[in-house]
Amino acid sequence: MIKKKENFSFRKIIYAFALIAFLSLVGMGVSLYQKIYLPNVIGNEDKQYLYIPTGSTFSQLVSIIKENKMVMNSETFRWLAEQMNLPEHIHPGRYEIKPGMSNFALVKLLRSGKQTPLKIVINKFRLKIELAEYISTKLEIDSKVFEELLDDEHLLSKFGFTPSTVMCCFIPNTYEFYWNTSPIKFMERMKIEYDAFWNESRIQQVAQLGLSVNDVCTLASILEEETNRNDEKPIIASVYLNRLKKGMLLQADPTVKFAMGDFSIRRVTGFYIEETKNSPYNTYRKQGLPPGPICTPSVISIQSVLQPAPTDYLYFCASVVKPNYHEFATTYLQHQKNARLYQQYLNKKGIH
Repeated sequence: MIKKKENFSFRKIIYAFALIAFLSLVGMGVSLYQKIYLPNVIGNEDKQYLYIPTGSTFSQLVSIIKENKMVMNSETFRWLAEQMNLPEHIHPGRYEIKPGMSNFALVKLLRSGKQTPLKIVINKFRLKIELAEYISTKLEIDSKVFEELLDDEHLLSKFGFTPSTVMCCFIPNTYEFYWNTSPIKFMERMKIEYDAFWNESRIQQVAQLGLSVNDVCTLASILEEETNRNDEKPIIASVYLNRLKKGMLLQADPTVKFAMGDFSIRRVTGFYIEETKNSPYNTYRKQGLPPGPICTPSVISIQSVLQPAPTDYLYFCASVVKPNYHEFATTYLQHQKNARLYQQYLNKKGIH
């Protein structure tokens, strides 16, 4: 009888140890499950983005996540990331992470390198530095580096441009890019878009004008600065094209403003023309078109040059009776009358 009691007690001890081991395994399993699959990413918005700079190490990645308070528990993220070998698969870029994502989902996303592209809207930029600074706010590109690229004659020659004509490359539109796109890759993409825009049909229109593509872009940039009225652009284009054909000076006020580097000038006077007399952009003194565009022209401005209105106009000036529009003339005498009215209007307004 004593032996049976001992066997019974021993079995109870075995069962107890087995139960403890089982519960420990369950606890470990629950803990493991929580580390891997429970929500860990926090945030108050539907979308937030994790930016991983080029060359980042795993430690730097964890620091970025901690500093931006993107997860509730950075240690469980670090642990799983190490288990899934993320330190050996760091991909720079911009990643969309959503509140409630688990460590597993987050690590899997970052390991995949499937970053979220962003949209860049190219509109009007007058100066290369303006474009470079804008791009640097959207992509990982340093503005100084990109500005230097836009002035690199040797590099730009590979794309078919010079520092003076490179702004022709940027056709206003909305484009998708990855955040970590390099300056060279950015230029390569812009050149692809440029070549697609200048299709066979447009190239034929350029040839009919007796100009080059860069000439068209340059003239279109002057239109862009002359007026916001798209319905008037083909008429203004015809004036400049007519003047070019006759060998007349373009005498475009926006080119003098560009030469001055002052776009707030409201009245181009003899003072500004004299101040910029040696600039190749002063079309009051230099024959023909300036060496390159004075801004990135819109597609409408480009089309206005390619399809100008059929006119004999050689002159125009701002209208007094039609605000934001212009008065056109075929003779200098008629133009003088129009110009005198506008000058009187400016004098009355005290604009010098």
